[in-house]
Amino acid sequence: MHKIDKKIAKYRVQKAEDKSAEAASAPAAPVRFEPAVEMTHDRQGRSSKVVRMTEEVQRPEMLVGSTYKIKTPVSDHAMYVTINDIILNEDTPYEQRRPFEVFINSKNLDHFQWIVALTRIISAVFRKGGDVTFLVDELKAVFDPRGGYWQAGGKFMPSIIAELGYVIEKHLQTIGLLKKVELGDHEKKIIAEKKAEFEERTKQTDAFAKSHFPDGAQLCAKCSTAAVVMMDGCMTCLNCGDSKCG
Repeated sequence: MHKIDKKIAKYRVQKAEDKSAEAASAPAAPVRFEPAVEMTHDRQGRSSKVVRMTEEVQRPEMLVGSTYKIKTPVSDHAMYVTINDIILNEDTPYEQRRPFEVFINSKNLDHFQWIVALTRIISAVFRKGGDVTFLVDELKAVFDPRGGYWQAGGKFMPSIIAELGYVIEKHLQTIGLLKKVELGDHEKKIIAEKKAEFEERTKQTDAFAKSHFPDGAQLCAKCSTAAVVMMDGCMTCLNCGDSKCG
């Protein structure tokens, strides 16, 4: 008989074939994974590492996480996305960081139902293991029927769900699970040349940038100068003196 002198934190039913005289008194061995890493590639040229999780992997007491802020013009409140990672084979040559769960927090209660549903589904996929990078493309392909929005940097976002997909993609790239596709030197050179050509073609002097007349002055039909203002109840040009009142 084995006496338990500590508080039971968790338990698991042991199968009959796993029982043995040594296992009854010896502590459970730590979970180890195969050192070989399976690589997958998608149609966009990105590669990702695939780790096969098993039912033996249980949530530890502490996880390492990162929190991302999503502020959209379609909502008054920001969303905070926290992705927690589990470290497999810690302190070994085969150490790997793997997403384990996700939490989304927002003061906007209009999104409460789908936020709860989405966090549970994404977390379940993370815990299942395998190639979880497919979530990125699935989320980024969601379009809002009311129309998307533009981010501060000028990037169009088709929906809030799509931006969540970009956040997960960024996180997977940060932990090394997804490889970021970068342009080659030739592509960067072409883009730089096109940008310089466009700036040179569109470069011009603003006719109203160095105006000596009050701000908000209208264009005069006689002298074509933005100098028409309201004076004594009459629209008068401060450049040529033309007035609607004669």
